[in-house]
Order: sequence, then structure tokens, then C-alpha cells
Amino acid sequence: MEKIMQGKIIKGIAGFYYVHVVGYGIYECKAKGVFRIKNKKPLVGDNVEIAVLDEKEKLGIITELFPRTSQLIRPTVANIDQALIIFAVSSPEPNLNLLDRFLVMMEMQQVASIICFNKKDLVSKEDQDRLKEIYQESKYPLIFTSVYKKEGIEEIKKLLYCKTTALAGPSGVGKSSLLNEIQPDANMQIGEISEKIKRGKHTTRHSEIFQLEGNTYLMDTPGFTSLSLEELEKEELKKYFVEFKEYEKDCKFKGCVHMNEPICGVKQAVLDGRIHSSRYENYMMLYEELKEKKKY
Repeated sequence: MEKIMQGKIIKGIAGFYYVHVVGYGIYECKAKGVFRIKNKKPLVGDNVEIAVLDEKEKLGIITELFPRTSQLIRPTVANIDQALIIFAVSSPEPNLNLLDRFLVMMEMQQVASIICFNKKDLVSKEDQDRLKEIYQESKYPLIFTSVYKKEGIEEIKKLLYCKTTALAGPSGVGKSSLLNEIQPDANMQIGEISEKIKRGKHTTRHSEIFQLEGNTYLMDTPGFTSLSLEELEKEELKKYFVEFKEYEKDCKFKGCVHMNEPICGVKQAVLDGRIHSSRYENYMMLYEELKEKKKY
């Protein structure tokens, strides 16, 4: 009789799904044809039931997909608890407009965000404080790390414990080095799957999940350079700048979008320094971009 087990899809490539079963390792699985008929496609991050076809070769078939707690559109992954958004404080300079786009995108999908500024050894404490100040009112946890000096790593591990976290951020910010610092076995795990796929080492073109311990998983996603928010209506944007909410009660007009309206609580909070001007400027830029898009 075939053995039934439960696990998590940690990688999907060309119709094969690699399922991690705690205590047993990684099984290469195909999905049952019934999913195609029901138009259900397994995603990285899915919790599944598998029937083991060959224990020695670690081969199986996915027999059931369990309900998802969340599903991200880009990257297309399931059951993410939070996102760790990584930018470098220097080399490359942080593009805060892009960071704010990431935050909006995660807010839209109701995924909690942690901001991580890597390479802190390259800048002064004043530079770090300046970045801290920008995001202080947004209430996102903010961590400064240095892989070189091994700083901030333990703090990150605590926030990741018992959760599935998506790593996001542009290329060149040190995501891979940070991942190897958090999980020294990551290369070994890549090797184990590569051996199964027989395709050698690969850059992160596909999303893949690494198990840190027990039920703590970290998902590495392809490096993003730009993010489009086309499915967003410009009037909705304000909901996703979390620090605006507190001041909207002071707006004179009910549908105030905090742009050109008189007596606006949010604009007043920016003038008073209670909302950082960098956040508000990025809000205005995104708003104008959405407005332009709707014309065409």
C-alpha cells in the first residue's frame, strides 16, 4: 500500500513539484490529472498531500491541495505569512519609490511586511537614522543588517520563526548572501533539488522555498527591478499608505485623496512632520502614474 504524507511544495519546474516533508526530505512529484480538470494549479508554498510511489528514489504524486491562507499574484506563491523586503543602504543606493511600491503591493495582498536595509557597514549611523525616520510612522518592523559584520541576523531569525516568509527586493542588494547567513544549508538544499532536476545550479529565476527549521520556511523570489500596480484604482492607493489613516478624519472632504483638496489632514500631517515627506512624495508620484494610466 502506498504511503500517504503531508508536505509543502518548495519548488515547481516544468510540471514537476518538489515537496518537502518534515523529517523525510524532498520528494519529486507530479500532480494528479484531476487538478487540471478542476483548473487547480499547485503553487510553490502550497501545503499538499502526496502518495509516495518510490521511497528509495523519493518519487510521489500530489493527491490533494489544502486550502490556501494567502496567494500572491507576483510572485505567484501561496500561504505566505509575511514578506521580508530587502534593500541595500548603499551600493546600490536605495530606491525608496520602489520600496514603497513593494509595501503597497504587499498591503494590497494583505501580507505583513518587514523592511530590511542590508550593508549597514557601508554607511554612518546618521544615514541609518535618516531611513529609520522615513518609515517610523508606518509601523513596519525595520532592521539594519550587515552580512560582512554578521549584524542583525539573529534579529531577523526571530521574526522568521514558525512563519513562511517571502524574500523580496531588487537585484544586487545582497539577498543571496543574507539567505546563506540565515540558512547556511541553502546551497546544500539547492544542490539536492538540482541533482533531482539534473540541471545544475540555477539563479533565482523561479521562486523556491528553503526550510530553516521545523515549520519555518523562507522563500526566495526572482529579483524585481520595477513593479507595476496596474490593477489598482488611483482612489484606492491611499489605503495602502498605512500612516495616512490616522489623519484622514481631519480631511474636510469624505473622498479626499490628499492631492489638491483644501483642508486635508494628511497634507497637514506632512507639513507638521508627522508623516515623512519622502513617503508623501512617493504617494503623489504613484497617484499621478495611476492617473496617467487610466487615460489610455
